[in-house]
Amino acid sequence: MTYSTAPVPATICGPGALGQIGREAAALSRHARVLLVADPFLETQGLLAPALAALAAEGLAVSPFTAFTGEPKSTHVAAAAQAGRAAGADLVIGIGGGSALDIAKLATACIPGAPDPMAYALAATPLPPEPLPSLLVPSTAGTGAESCATCIFSGPDGRKLWAWGQELKPRLVLLDPELTVSLPPALTAWCALDAFVHAFEASTSARSHAGAALHAHHALRLIPKALPRAIAAPEDLAAREALLLGAFHAGVAIDNCGTAIAHALSHGAAALAPVHHGLATALGFGVSLRWLVARPTPQIEAAAQACGCPCAAALPEAWEDLVARCAAPLALPEAFRAVTPEALVRAVSGPECAPMLTAHRARATPEELTGFARAMLDTAA
Repeated sequence: MTYSTAPVPATICGPGALGQIGREAAALSRHARVLLVADPFLETQGLLAPALAALAAEGLAVSPFTAFTGEPKSTHVAAAAQAGRAAGADLVIGIGGGSALDIAKLATACIPGAPDPMAYALAATPLPPEPLPSLLVPSTAGTGAESCATCIFSGPDGRKLWAWGQELKPRLVLLDPELTVSLPPALTAWCALDAFVHAFEASTSARSHAGAALHAHHALRLIPKALPRAIAAPEDLAAREALLLGAFHAGVAIDNCGTAIAHALSHGAAALAPVHHGLATALGFGVSLRWLVARPTPQIEAAAQACGCPCAAALPEAWEDLVARCAAPLALPEAFRAVTPEALVRAVSGPECAPMLTAHRARATPEELTGFARAMLDTAA
């Protein structure tokens, strides 16, 4: 089998890495004008102030964009791009969770290219050949948006869509565990479980290869050990750094091999009612894992061993133990009580989810998909 691997962004990692943002941004910006897409939570907590001071010290004119909440939407990306064009930005910085990073990444294409991000949804039109450079700083350890070429956002009808292209990758990533300390325990767990599923699905799909497995298996070793430590001791910077690295390497893995059925179920659920992506993905993984390990492949066995399991059959129990040690509630919000399994299956069956539904060598039947959907919806609070 022949395969190629996608490039990995340049990275600076460790406590205090954010302190280098001014110098690094100045090196990337030709005209000293920056669009800063930042999570509003970081602004309200005063965590953006050091970054803004460091950028100002280098003579950079910064236009902040924080006008978004929840999962990223096409309207958020369009507004960020408009702010960047108005400021004459030649560099985009993203600081925050996956929403901020995905908005920043796609804005790098929309500023010099099509102003409406829907032009790039599901690869409808090619990305501009020279988008703006970006510098990304994740404040959560989950989506891996900082290391992959995919942007996830919702369209006007609420469906979760994607834009993809190596042009969207950042020039530099700063991984600073100090930024993740303030994340509440449940969000820490949901984000890390999302990263775990990224690594597992990327390393066990029909598209998996040895190059991606190097990154995925590293993430599968890091996350189960570090996550309970980060929950028990939120200021454990070594555990926080391990989670950031796990999410980063899981992002590299999905950049090469994509995701699978758990993410299809997650994306389908998000199209029907608001739900945290990591929570929905963890639920999708939990309800489909026993089905998957009943159809083992060498890739699934290798992933199980990377997790510390003797064989694939032990994975469901190991997953349940990890979730229990995190004390993370895995239940859909109350709004999902009104959703039927059939509606969720319909949402999963759209073209945006097709690559995920067909990723594994085993294919779920409509009846099996309905069973997964019912099991997810049964958790609704």
